Formats: sequence, structure tokens, C-alpha cells
Amino acid sequence: MRTFDLSPLYRSTVGFDRLFSMMDAFDSAPGYPPYNIERTGENDYRITVAVAGFGEGDLSIEAKENTLTIKGAKQTKEEQKGEVLYQGIAARAFERVFQLADYVVVKSAKLENGLLHVDLAREIPEAKKPRQIPIGAGEAKVIDTKVAA
Repeated sequence: MRTFDLSPLYRSTVGFDRLFSMMDAFDSAPGYPPYNIERTGENDYRITVAVAGFGEGDLSIEAKENTLTIKGAKQTKEEQKGEVLYQGIAARAFERVFQLADYVVVKSAKLENGLLHVDLAREIPEAKKPRQIPIGAGEAKVIDTKVAA
């Protein structure tokens, strides 16, 4: 629920259309399916998505660049044995997109008790990790940069 009106700003600004569109869309962000993001270790994370009613064949997970996309869609209409009087379990198609930080990779995914668990890990390359530089007690060496002619 938004308690402020942005419409006067639309009339007096130029070039901020994308910003205002993002602010308008923020309140109407889809809430289906619900999910959790948790930290399971120093460099380990887990995304848990509630996907009741979906099987492994109905779900797809794609990691591309710094984006993780989880899609769900029922493949076939299952034969129902009786008439449904009330349908509270949503089975509509969905797409959830998560922005991943640099060097975060998807380790595994499993479907268990109606919850999809996607395990992630941050794997920083050795070249990017901080390293300790020992301080020597001796003289500093000077490297001659003259070019021999």
C-alpha cells in the first residue's frame, strides 16, 4: 500500500521515466510462489521456493550470467477422479528471477515435500582473493629498468 502520489513528479521531470516505472511496479510485484533466501554457511546460500502441486517435470531452473530463473508450468492436464469443489492449491504457471552476485554459482537443486531447494555457493577465484604480503627485514631490491642498446 503506497501512501504517496508520484503523479506531480511525472509532469516536472525529464529522463526519470524508468525510475518512476520501477517505483510503480514495486507495489505490484508478484507474490507467487512464496520463497525464502537463507544463508547456510559463510559462502553458501539456499533459495527455497514453495511449489506445491508441481513435479520435477513441471519445473525448470536456468542459470545464465548473474541471473537465476525458476519457471513452473503444468505439462499435462491430469485426469481428476472426482469433481473439485474447492481448489486452494494454485497450479498456475510462474517465473521467478533472482539476481546473483558475482562468483555465485548454483551447486544443486532438489524437490522435497513440495519445496524446491536451490543451493548456491560463492566461489571467488584465487586471483581475486586477498593475500598476505610478508614484510621483509632485509634491504629492498631495486630492479633496473634500463633497456640495453
